[in-house]
Amino acid sequence: MGAGRTKGRVGRVDVQGTVAAGWEPVKDAFLRNFEQRGERGAAVAVHRDGAKVVDLWAGSRDVDGTAPWTESTAQVVRSATKGVAAAVPLLLHQRGLLDPDAPVATYWPEFKAAGKDRVTVRQLLAHRAGVPVLDRPLTLAEAVDLPTATGAIAAQAPVWEPGTAHGYHAHTFSWLLSGLVHRVTGRTIGRWVAEEITGPLGLDLWIGLPDAEAHRVGRLGPVEEIDPPGGGALKLRPKRSVSEAYKDPDSLTRRAFGVIEPQPDENDPVYRAAELPGSAGVATARALARFYAATLGPVDGADRLFAPATLTLARTEESAGADRVLLVGTRFGLGHMLHGPASPLLGPSSFGHPGRGGSLGFADPESGIAFGYVTNGMRKTVTADPRAQALVRAVRSVVDLT
Repeated sequence: MGAGRTKGRVGRVDVQGTVAAGWEPVKDAFLRNFEQRGERGAAVAVHRDGAKVVDLWAGSRDVDGTAPWTESTAQVVRSATKGVAAAVPLLLHQRGLLDPDAPVATYWPEFKAAGKDRVTVRQLLAHRAGVPVLDRPLTLAEAVDLPTATGAIAAQAPVWEPGTAHGYHAHTFSWLLSGLVHRVTGRTIGRWVAEEITGPLGLDLWIGLPDAEAHRVGRLGPVEEIDPPGGGALKLRPKRSVSEAYKDPDSLTRRAFGVIEPQPDENDPVYRAAELPGSAGVATARALARFYAATLGPVDGADRLFAPATLTLARTEESAGADRVLLVGTRFGLGHMLHGPASPLLGPSSFGHPGRGGSLGFADPESGIAFGYVTNGMRKTVTADPRAQALVRAVRSVVDLT
């Protein structure tokens, strides 16, 4: 299946890149996102069985339209970073360095404070540790300082009995995972990812953006909530209880998303340079897709990341049902979000992670699909952005025919 160079125009938007024969529906869906869903700048990439079949980009690298998106443009991908970071504990387990069923305190003694002595690594990764909030929010300077932030999360008392329920650790996941990885490996998680994953695979993906790459990164911003006339997009209006929870300063929902105060500017170089594996990764769509392709098998001569047993572990459900933070039904494995109504991926075998406001990356072992989508236009969606979902549906339509 050969890939050809493509160029199209939607209004004033040039669409560039490559699409393999048979994958044109993904290009069409990408175009419609600009025509009908308010897309300003974005890229999408798809691999199948290790081969790149879609690599498209269009629009402006800054949401206000000041510069064109180019082949090398990267963006902050928010919680899509979690999907990459979740590979680290899985690989440490694969190498015999981390036991998912051991107490976190085995590796990180300070973590046993305030009733967390029996919290296991498995519970921590599956959003079951009960620490999605901090009693005192951190400033940005505190949040990006590893000893300060991991010290705060280690001292925090759980808000539910660990292991008895799950709730999305939207920001605290950064410090939970950072603290664990640092104590197991002696390296920060950003350095570990660079040395063990992104470097060997040649990925334009960073947890902690280097100064030398800052010129490639566009600016995020809000975009108008536009959906196609006559339907065709997921109905994503939040339930009243969810909307009220986001407005209530005392709710777990509001507190989980407000653990850094004031709210950080994601375009701030300090934020982008921070090693926050739950929220501040920077990537191209091409890098996200290639990363997930490497979890499934070899890519362009590079060794696969996950052994078969690790791949099985990545897609195994650890948490499901009512989420105490997001207030909808969610499914998690050991750090990855799994396919379900709140976060539709390609199918039951899919694992990955969305980024609040748009970005998405995932792998689907049954079909051999690896997917990456990056945007600078932030919507209010948390787990199922209509633009990403339109692209996923287009991928599914091709897979169903082949």
